Amino acid sequence: MNSYIALNKESFSEGDRSIVPIRMEDRYLIMKWRNEQIFHLRQSKPLTNNDQDHYFNTTVAKLFGKEQPDQLLFSYLENGKCIGYGGLVHMNWTDKNAEISFITDTAIQNEAYAFHMCTFLTLITKVAFEEISFHKLFTYAFDVRPYIYPILEQSGFKREAVLKEHCLFNGEFKDVIIHTKYNTDNNL
Repeated sequence: MNSYIALNKESFSEGDRSIVPIRMEDRYLIMKWRNEQIFHLRQSKPLTNNDQDHYFNTTVAKLFGKEQPDQLLFSYLENGKCIGYGGLVHMNWTDKNAEISFITDTAIQNEAYAFHMCTFLTLITKVAFEEISFHKLFTYAFDVRPYIYPILEQSGFKREAVLKEHCLFNGEFKDVIIHTKYNTDNNL
């Protein structure tokens, strides 16, 4: 298993679910989910196996050896099986903040999605606040999946900003909703 030198601990668990440093073996599942869910991602075209191999062999491979990588990516596992992935992205080590990214298997929906997103948020918050002592986490979401906002708020994130008509989505301008959570919040 790969390990990040930026972290003292490699696995974070909550019951039968855990996050571990992103695994090469999960790359094609992740690509499949990203392609199926491209509508809400900052991804301009479907990925190919070559695209994914290149990304993992160049960008991802270099993350493990950096003391302050610009992202920490994790495979999200249930009973050892990858059912999602995500992490801390756009990391700012100077200001101690990062954006959270998270995607599950496209087949996971409704209550199961809410459960897994809450679990992932609990785990990634431990990484950010307990392991690397970051000050702030945030999400940056195109306003095309309003069902995720109550999940974020249930997990202690607060709506901090709305960027009006900030992205062009299927020929229509959409808002971007930003939710934040601080290390000083009482509901960690």
